[in-house]
This record gives sequence, structure tokens and C-alpha cells, in this order.
Amino acid sequence: MAQFDLADFVDRVLAEDLGSGGDVTSASTIDRDARFEAIMDSREAIVVAGIDIAIAFFRKLDPEVRIEKLVEDGDAVPAGQDLMRLAGNARAMLAAERSALNTMQHMSGIATVTRQYVDAIAGTGATLLDTRKTLPGMRLLDKYASRMGGASNHRMRMDDGLLVKDNHIAVNGGDVAVTVRRAKAADHGLEVQVEVDRIDQIEPALKAGADRLLLDNMGPETLKEAVALVAGRVPLEASGGVRLDTIRAIAESGVDYISVGRITQSAPAVDIGLDYALQQLP
Repeated sequence: MAQFDLADFVDRVLAEDLGSGGDVTSASTIDRDARFEAIMDSREAIVVAGIDIAIAFFRKLDPEVRIEKLVEDGDAVPAGQDLMRLAGNARAMLAAERSALNTMQHMSGIATVTRQYVDAIAGTGATLLDTRKTLPGMRLLDKYASRMGGASNHRMRMDDGLLVKDNHIAVNGGDVAVTVRRAKAADHGLEVQVEVDRIDQIEPALKAGADRLLLDNMGPETLKEAVALVAGRVPLEASGGVRLDTIRAIAESGVDYISVGRITQSAPAVDIGLDYALQQLP
């Protein structure tokens, strides 16, 4: 994640959780020099994402914390799997706990759901894509998590990919060809992808120079028709309303890509815990 500022993220998240007064509960109940040995584990089967970010929270509040990392991002682990062991200042570890868990639970949730979709289309030749349907301010982490689950990233931002959608076409009087020609003529150096939701829009889009088509909200039979019509001239992406129980049929239509917003937009957080360990870290 070359563009991700880990130090800034850790500072902002801790500031949000600690406020100006810090962890008043730990400060009131635990000696300043008390030690805390703990195990972070998964309480359900997950695909791991964000473990190094979780570690960064503990290191920020106790630079001398000892951590034994037991898994890596992208690993599929069963329920009960130990993810890391740590030993450090008790006040610091408990102050960092919620921020570390929140981040890792969220990211691993995305990776876990993504892996389910990837597994569902295995062997079809189709590639799963994520979308820009991410939590505000979490784009880089959400898309990193989807990669850990096995998806490929679509546009990271609006300026690194040109996608002509239905509203762009509508503003141009509903004329696909006019909109595509305008997009092709602009000085941006990008391929032009065009969203079409009807078969009769495909040829006008291609003749106007579309480099790639997004087939929006088309069922498997319509997708097969579109694949036959395009006949390999440009890559095809299916999108819109894709669910885990429908993605296999969509992939078997012959499209090259399938984009799924719900892997980042609707993935539930997974259950990861941090518990005091009686056995000390060696």
C-alpha cells in the first residue's frame, strides 16, 4: 500500500478512541508498570487481513512490546487459530486493543467474504473485481483487504480510470456514441470503459471506440448474448446485483470480469478477540 500513511492512520484512530484523557479505566485500575501477556485469536474461520496494522497500534503505545506474529495477511485460518501473541505494558496494550481489533475485524471481514466469491467462480476464467463502494476514508485499506481475499482492484480513485456510466450518457441526451466519442477525444491517456444496460447499446459503444464494456444488471442469458455479440473485441465486465448465489452463473456466461460492490460495502466484521494469556511469551 504505497499511498497509505500508516503512522497517520494509527494516530488518527487512537486519537478518536482515547480522546484527550486517555484510557481512564486502565489508569484507574492497573499499576503503571504492570505487564500484559495476551493472545489474539480468531473465533471463527476467516481470511486474515490487517495484522501488521493491528501490530502498529500496540507498537505505537509501547515501542518495546514483544510480538510474535503467527499468521500473515491472506492466510485462511480456522476458528480458534492464534493470530499473534504479545507481551507489553498493560495500560498501553489495553489502550490499543479496541483500535487494533476494530481495524483487523473489519479488514478480515472483507477478505473473508471476498474469498467466498473468488472460490465460487474458481475455474471459470472470470476475475473478481472490487469497486469504489468502500467506507469513507478507508478506501486503501478496504481495497487492500479485498486483494487479500483474492480479488483484483478496479479504480482506486475517479482519476485513475475512465468509466462512462448511465448518468453521463443521460446528460448527453441518452446517446451512447456521442458520450463515448467525447470521452475518447479528451486528453487523459486512459482507456474508456462504458456501462451499457441494453444489448442495443453495445455496437454503438464499440463503433465509437469503447475499449471495454461494463454490462450492467444483465442476467446470465443476456450476458451470454452480449459475449457472443462482442466476440472478444473488448474485455467484458458484468456488474450490478451480483450475489454469492448468482455469481457462478454470471461467470459461466463467458465474461472476463465481475465487479461486486458488496464485498467492501456490506462485509460483516469477523470475530477476533484479545485475551489475557496465563502462559507468558518466551
